[in-house]
Amino acid sequence: MPGIRFEIDPNVSAHPGDNYSSLVWVPDAAPVTDRWSPFIDATSTGYWYLTGNETACNQAAECTFAQVKASLNDGGEKPTIHSVAVGKGRDHMWIGAVDGLRINQTVYDFEADGVRAHRAG
Repeated sequence: MPGIRFEIDPNVSAHPGDNYSSLVWVPDAAPVTDRWSPFIDATSTGYWYLTGNETACNQAAECTFAQVKASLNDGGEKPTIHSVAVGKGRDHMWIGAVDGLRINQTVYDFEADGVRAHRAG
């Protein structure tokens, strides 16, 4: 399964000079079905971590979405997303597609003629 990687400025008060980290979501394994799967909710499945060790949510200590959000909410500025990427590690081959990527209140639909963004709801 592919993961989703958000390149962010974590904006944590404990590390004011740290302006970069990858916030990574790793989905739960899914069975091979040769058909589209239902939408996968990254807020309730899989696990999350940060690559820069800004918080306790790191590769050695996987977190839920609620835990990673709480770890970034230290009273300072909110984290800022710089870019988003869908990627796959080197462990096993994955052939598929990602569609309907929702970030906050915007859904990104990937179509043959480009990406369409629309408001969730």
